[in-house]
Amino acid sequence: MVDIAMIEAARVRLSGRARRTPLLSSPFLDEIAGRRLFVKAECLQHTGSFKFRGGWSAISALEPEARSRGVIAFSSGNHAQGVALAARMHGIPCVIIMPSDAPKLKIDNTRAFGGEVVLYDRASGNRDEIGARLSAERGLTLIRPYDEPMVIAGQATTGLEIADQAREENIEAADVLVPCGGGGLTSGIALALEARAPSMRVRPCEPQGFDDATRSLASGQIERNATLQGSVCDAIITPQPGTITFPIMQRLCGPGLVVSDDEAMEAVALAFTRLKLVVEPGGAVALAAALFRRDEIAGDTVIAVASGGNVDDEVFLRSLNR
Repeated sequence: MVDIAMIEAARVRLSGRARRTPLLSSPFLDEIAGRRLFVKAECLQHTGSFKFRGGWSAISALEPEARSRGVIAFSSGNHAQGVALAARMHGIPCVIIMPSDAPKLKIDNTRAFGGEVVLYDRASGNRDEIGARLSAERGLTLIRPYDEPMVIAGQATTGLEIADQAREENIEAADVLVPCGGGGLTSGIALALEARAPSMRVRPCEPQGFDDATRSLASGQIERNATLQGSVCDAIITPQPGTITFPIMQRLCGPGLVVSDDEAMEAVALAFTRLKLVVEPGGAVALAAALFRRDEIAGDTVIAVASGGNVDDEVFLRSLNR
């Protein structure tokens, strides 16, 4: 449902809108990782996460009449902010369904970007049902966070940039580690690299206890998480991989990598001290895997995507004070 032509078209639509985020490195991190380590800093993207790419891609691809009526999305925060900003830039209404326990920063930012926030209980509510009801009542187009071809195509432009930047750095082959929730970024990057840098292999990275993608790849079928609460890595906690994203990951990705919350928090601190990047724990799991799962990675080079930087002050300070 997503191919390189769609990804290249999304890149054109995003031209002049999304930032070309840098590929950073540090000799200190190389030493810990035991190889060359590059960090794709999507935490520097608009709204502090890669999600702006998918939000703009999906909204800009809508027919003008549908777009004018507005959009709706559900998210714990990063997709919410990406869609809200993209909607504001298009001058259209936007409703965002968010769990009531989402970080306050993400809720506040979503409202500041112009989104009408509707809160729900993550444990007892069903965001899909809420989204479907509001879409029907208000005539809004639902922009799904990952199981949506135009969203995947937008996230995949991250992979096109990685391929270009790898050539600039003379990187011929590498494992590309990606924080994985529903799999939109992971599958999108995998599709882009398949076409533009086929010697690179994408690997999803997740927190312990919420490793549905890793378990699904191992079993060959979609596996669910037992709960949706209990990790500091809130940005990438989803019920299960997407029905569109999982087959892509199954075809193109290597085995998943799983890290602890403590390791994710350590990666947050190291990103700040060594790269001067602010990364949220969920956005730092790929960096944590590169640093602390070195024996599970082959080759002399690894690329880790820092997918988001929308971290509450208290969590960020806790990581620095460890």
